[in-house]
Order: sequence, then C-alpha cells, then structure tokens
Amino acid sequence: MTRGGCPVSARLFVHGPHGSWSSLLCVGFNGRLGWEWGTRVLECLCRKDSRNPPPCSRSPQPRGLHRPTRLPTPVASATAPVQPEVEELEPAPSGPGQQVADKHELGRLQYSLDYDFQSGQLLVGILQAEGLAALDLGGSSDPYVRVYLLPDKRRRYETKVHRQTLNPHFGETFAFKVPYVELGGRVLVMAVYDFDRFSRNDAIGEVRVPMSSVDLGRPVQTWRELQAAPREEEKLGDICFSLRYVPTAGKLTVIVLEAKNLKKMDVGGLSDPYVKVHLLQGGKKVRKKKTTIKKNTLNPYYNEAFSFEVPCDQVQKVQVELTVLDYDKLGKNEAIGRVAVGAAAGGAGLRHWADMLANPRRPIAQWHSLRPPDRVRLLPAP
Repeated sequence: MTRGGCPVSARLFVHGPHGSWSSLLCVGFNGRLGWEWGTRVLECLCRKDSRNPPPCSRSPQPRGLHRPTRLPTPVASATAPVQPEVEELEPAPSGPGQQVADKHELGRLQYSLDYDFQSGQLLVGILQAEGLAALDLGGSSDPYVRVYLLPDKRRRYETKVHRQTLNPHFGETFAFKVPYVELGGRVLVMAVYDFDRFSRNDAIGEVRVPMSSVDLGRPVQTWRELQAAPREEEKLGDICFSLRYVPTAGKLTVIVLEAKNLKKMDVGGLSDPYVKVHLLQGGKKVRKKKTTIKKNTLNPYYNEAFSFEVPCDQVQKVQVELTVLDYDKLGKNEAIGRVAVGAAAGGAGLRHWADMLANPRRPIAQWHSLRPPDRVRLLPAP
C-alpha cells in the first residue's frame, strides 16, 4: 500500500481499521521490501508494543492528558513511536477544585451606570449578556442577574428569568438610594445565575465594580467579562414546598414536601428537623402551623399540607414564612434557616408567589435555599 509513491509508515498502520495493524503492516511492506524484512519489523514492533501499549478507548490514558483529536503527521520511519508527542496533547483539569469553565468561557455582561444627584440614587442598568456558559443538560441555561451593593447583601434586586438562552436581553434598571459621598466605599456586584426550579440555582459568573473606580459625572455603558463567583457562605440546606391558591374559595394551601442537605446541629452529626409555617399580614404572624419531627436526618421527607383562609382582596397583602428548626428535647429548639414567599419577599420568593397567582388551583412546587433566620426581612406589604 503506497501513498504518493512512498510506503505508508508503520505509525499510521497501527491506527488502521478494526484495530488490526499486524496484517496491514505485512501487506504494506511485502510489496516493497519483502516479506522477510517486514516480518522482522513486525516482531520488533510487537516486542515494543508489549512493553508500551498504544492508547485506545479501552486502555487508561496518562493522568492529566486528553487523547488528541487528530493523528500526528506521519513520519517515514518504520519504528516511529506509537505514543503521540506530549506537546500535542491537551492538558486536562488538574483536580476536583478546578473550575468547570475558565473566565473567557463564562460569557460577558453589558450594563450601564448613572447617578441621579437630585434623588440621590445610583441607577444600574442590566442590558444584556452573551456567550453564557451552558449549565443545563440540553446545552442551554435559564439566566437571570442578581444585583446588590456590598457590603449590604440584604437589599438586592433580580432580573426576570430568560428561558433557554445563552444570549439574554434583560433591559432592566434598578435604583439604589445611596448618598454620593458613600459610594466610594461600595462595590457593585452583578451575578449571573442559572435558574432551576427543582434544585439550587447555579452561579454562572459575576462582575464586580468598585464604585471608587467609576466616574459618575456622565452615564457609563460598557461590557465586562464574567469572572468565576467566589465561594458562598455556609450552606444551611434547601427546602421544597408547593403553593396553591383557589380564588373562589379564598384558600391558600402550603404543602411542605421535603428538605435536603440541612446543616448538622446535633453532636452526632445529624438533626431532628421540623418546619414551622407562618402566615403574616402587615409584618405580624397571624397563623401558625408545624410539621411532624423527623428524627436523625438531614434529608427529611414530610409531604404535609396546611391551609389558610385568605380572601381574594388580601392575597397580595400576606406573606408565608417557613422556618426549619432542630428539635431539642432538653434545650431550646434552634432555627436552621428560613424562607419567605410573598409579594414583598423579592427574589425566588417573589417568583414562586407570582407563579402561584398566575396558575390558580394548581400546586406550584419549587426548591428554595434556606437563609439565616436573622437575614430574612419582609418589606411592608402594599
């Protein structure tokens, strides 16, 4: 077998079809150099191959290296090494702590900044994003942007969720009432997340802007590359519950389904969790329910329903607060975390409430991340 009048090298024959290079090697050398010489070379390669088998789909690869996507350029030596050159291989992620995507693969965000000196407000415009990392199995994401001014993370805004797109157009503006003289010590954070109704929302990346570096004498509009988000604070766990509202009956039903990955509260590394459900009106707790206690678990399953009478004209004025507590027979029950939903909740709590109102008579289930009890603050209901 020849190519361009020259014998094809043994290195190419090793990668012949069906994984059989011995027959191809003999045929290739038989016509040019004779069977005897070809047989010697074959025996030599067999001995070498038994010591250093070539990589294939069934043999382990060198740690930290990927198989090359194309064969190296053939050489005219019958004893050419079967292993590819090290510099032709691509390095693999170095360990479990390696980021899934580098910063240039996370995408970029376009935003605008302006300061209204008359009202004393910083106006932050979230315009659009492009080339976002795909975090869903279908090769897309459901992105939204969370905006806040450090060091205060409690007052934050979130854009609408844009379904199944890596190039969302947001076009939303948020106002932070901050005196101009205090802006220099603030840091603006615009974090892009992938929304997931049935698990924790994943961070795609973020942009941090020290306000001391921005000239607010005129409006600013720019693009910035997303950076990997730093590790978040201690995780308290997640809770899944459904909301259902029947307008004709004025009935609000909360079904506490389950919780997972709760914080360990007991000495033995477990907890005895139960959930308190409060109905609030005007910031005051007017009704209270609670689930059964689940012993020695961090992943309790409840599936318990609680109903409250809420007239149609009051549904936008109430909120629901769920608190996960660790039961202690001898001491005080300690709160693990809390979640609030309602028109004044903001963020995921507001989205869940809006979905419930948009789908009357249907239970709408969603996972929520627990927050420290002292950080859950509901604004006055309209």
